[in-house]
Amino acid sequence: MIKILVDAMGGDNAPQATVAGAVLASRQDKELYIILTGRKDAVQAELDKHKYDKSRFEIVDCPDVIDMNDVPTEAVKKKGSSLIQGFWLLKKQDDINALVTAGSTGAMIAGGQLILGRIRGVKRPALCAAIPNSRGGVTLLNDCGANAECKIEMLCQFAILASAYAKAGFNIQNPKVGLLNNGAEEHKGDPLRQQTYQCLNKLNGINFAGNAEGRDIMLGDFDVVVADGFSGNVALKSMEGCGKLILGVMKKEFSSSLSSKIGYLFMRKAIKRMRGQLDFDKVGGALLLGLKKPVIKSHGSSKPETIANSIKNAATVHRNALIPAIEQLLEGSGLDQLSEIINVGE
Repeated sequence: MIKILVDAMGGDNAPQATVAGAVLASRQDKELYIILTGRKDAVQAELDKHKYDKSRFEIVDCPDVIDMNDVPTEAVKKKGSSLIQGFWLLKKQDDINALVTAGSTGAMIAGGQLILGRIRGVKRPALCAAIPNSRGGVTLLNDCGANAECKIEMLCQFAILASAYAKAGFNIQNPKVGLLNNGAEEHKGDPLRQQTYQCLNKLNGINFAGNAEGRDIMLGDFDVVVADGFSGNVALKSMEGCGKLILGVMKKEFSSSLSSKIGYLFMRKAIKRMRGQLDFDKVGGALLLGLKKPVIKSHGSSKPETIANSIKNAATVHRNALIPAIEQLLEGSGLDQLSEIINVGE
């Protein structure tokens, strides 16, 4: 069995959406054993609304809840909360394989580093989001919010982490890596981007393909795009906003007149396919890469389907041995031998 912890109280729609998502995932994957952390009475009340295999579910009673106003470093001290108790269980029990939460991003990052811990050699964990692209697959954007300021070595490690994830999570055997920049040419960007380019170009084990502009995340030929958390988060939120704008305008226009409504009837199957291709939630959430076990952060407003997809993604990367793959890539990357570039830049 694959044991997945789910923070049942995390997110705007908890525990309804988290519990429903866990039940949905369990129906789709019979190897899952799900541990729900949260207020037992509330979680059980939600479970009772569904038909589920009771032998594959467990509730860990946690009286506290971390809200979005809690300072992350203080939130970690709430050992009775559903998220922090989850991290302690993940750390202490070898047979628990991953954790999924839709709760506070800051508390999740703090808990991941301070409780679970980083893979040996990893400087900082990074949030890696799977972005739908024009090829019908995904492009991994790493980092998209965990580290606002980065150094050369961190950005190079982000490329290694996401390359391993592309293979373990999406079966992309030789992922093409790009560096998010304000131009495709090698000389473009600030000193950090220019020196990181040189470092990535010399790394072993990754397929570096040059600079990636913002539009290339969805339209280019990259499988991984490396960014600092500030730029990555701006890019991610811009794409999400653009997608919502397009869908909103389409909805408005198709309901604006009788002829538009008739036209919609002929196009609805194509529109449904388009919505599916542009669905940011089909993978579930962003994976916090660099920790000793997989931890996935779903959006705070996640619906049951999104939670279920996050759980399935956690199971996939565990099955495909993501953590050992990261350790192997880090060891063989030769990053520690590029001190002449890293030290000049830092």
